[in-house]
This record gives sequence, structure tokens and C-alpha cells, in this order.
Amino acid sequence: MRKLRNAELNRLTISQYKNTPKNRVVVVLDNVRSLYNVGSVFRTSDAFSIEKIVLCGITGTPPHKEIRKTAIGAEKSVEWEYAEKTSDAIALLKTQGYRIVGVEQTSASLELSKSLFQVEPIALIFGNEVDGVADEILSECDYCVEIPQFGTKHSFNISVSVALVLWELLR
Repeated sequence: MRKLRNAELNRLTISQYKNTPKNRVVVVLDNVRSLYNVGSVFRTSDAFSIEKIVLCGITGTPPHKEIRKTAIGAEKSVEWEYAEKTSDAIALLKTQGYRIVGVEQTSASLELSKSLFQVEPIALIFGNEVDGVADEILSECDYCVEIPQFGTKHSFNISVSVALVLWELLR
């Protein structure tokens, strides 16, 4: 066994990537503080070929060196838009037929592996690193999912959560 060289990975150019069909998934970041997390979400979203990212509230936007550092170019390949209010972004997504799914630990959240992910298009809402998805945004969700956890922290870094949820949704 040997590690593949970059030339053997058959990577798409940004132009080719933009012209390939995307999974009907939108990632919505609700007031995410860390620009490194935002960059990581871009990189993961590129890997899973999602439709777009919606950056809301205090969430930073490209171009920014911290985003670029962790996105390693995905901020150029993945479509994104900014919304001042997460609630406005969700309202628009609902009019476009998206099912709104919060990724949060709630009294009614479904375990990630038992979720109703068969329905597309879908918008996944990920919240602030400290406070999670805002309560007023949770009330706009069709349902919530949570990632099972067995340690003492009961939280993942948001970039890890995005990767886990997209993997489960698209596998």
C-alpha cells in the first residue's frame, strides 16, 4: 500500500467543480465566532459538494486570512451568501422548499442516525460555539438532530459537527 500522489486524486478544478451537480443541502451558520471554524466548514462543504453556505449574523465572510487558512481554497469553490438575520435566511429557504433542520441538543431532538434525512432539499442550522443554535431559530426548525456523545463535554467543535452530520446525511 502507498499513499496516492496529488496527481492521482483526480481533483476537479474550481471551474469544473462549480459546473458539477450539487447535493441539495445548505449549511447555515448561526452566529459562528471563529473564522477558522468558518474556513473548515467551507472545506468540508466542498468535500461533500453541497449547494451553498449561508453565513449569518456575526459569522465572518470571505475574503479573510483565517478563513482562507483552513478553507485552503474552498471559499472560492463553494457558493455562499450572507444574511444579517438567521431568521430571514430560514424564511427564504422555507419559501424555496427546504426542510429546516437544527443541529442541537433539545428535548425533542432525534439521534443523528435515526433522523429523517431522506427528504431533500434540506438546510442544516449550526449554531454559535458557546450558545449553540439560538432559541428563536430552533422554533423555526422542522426538527432537530443531535450527535450521540459519550464523554463529559457533550459538544463537538462546530467544524467537526458539520462533517459528522454531512457524512451521515450523504452516505
